[in-house]
Amino acid sequence: MAVELHPYNHGFEWTSVRGPFRRITQAQADSFNRRGFFVLEDALDSEMIARAVDAIRPWEAKVEASLRAAPGRRMFIAEAEGISFTVHLVKRSQVLRELSAAPVFVDLCRDLIGPDVRLYWDQAVYKKPEYEKPFPWHQDNGYTYVEPQAYLTCWVALTDATERNGCPWVVPGGHLRGTLKHHLSELGWVCRDEDGPEALAAPVRAGGAVVFSSLMPHRTGPNLTQEVRQAYILQYAPDGARVVESNAPCNAPDRQYFVVRGGARVAPPPL
Repeated sequence: MAVELHPYNHGFEWTSVRGPFRRITQAQADSFNRRGFFVLEDALDSEMIARAVDAIRPWEAKVEASLRAAPGRRMFIAEAEGISFTVHLVKRSQVLRELSAAPVFVDLCRDLIGPDVRLYWDQAVYKKPEYEKPFPWHQDNGYTYVEPQAYLTCWVALTDATERNGCPWVVPGGHLRGTLKHHLSELGWVCRDEDGPEALAAPVRAGGAVVFSSLMPHRTGPNLTQEVRQAYILQYAPDGARVVESNAPCNAPDRQYFVVRGGARVAPPPL
């Protein structure tokens, strides 16, 4: 499928990750390099999932209430009783702050990014029952263009994510050209309009994570079930990353703190 590059994307070259690795296998590293993603099962245990869900619940409820009161019952890409985005939860919850620097994510950062890594973004994305709209094909770096372009997304399933309730879909190898041109639609920024034969579903059980590059084109399908599909997304960038349009460094002290420095885990600052 023909695609255009983002106007800021000049001379991008994918840098392959290489061992030795602390957490991932060589097969997972190969998949990340060639296909741009892998699924990591059992990243979190049931107790940690329950704590995360409890920590998110009151803040997501406030977001849902705001959406219901908003004109048209929506704000940008969020929609009441449809899909909610509860952002910067690490500014509100010590539980989620500690989760963002849990050993599994620290190891993934060291294996896939390098020795000096900060949390870049966190958000809970809840897709409500019988919400038939997909979330369209996009790259995370297509929303806010960051350099280096390739940072890390950990899409953590708090409930089982299936093809029926809106699991991620990916385009294997779609990360290799860097950030693509996006256009704005009612449902969000879009880098491709059709699945194409190469599109692949990435279902994941509760507690697992779909681990992918910020350059991976991905989407999620509709939720055709009676339950809320719950996900918590953690994104990590190398120290020194900057937002291109504003030239702002990605180092906000209240939420973009180090999780790895000099190859060692860094405990997040307390609230």
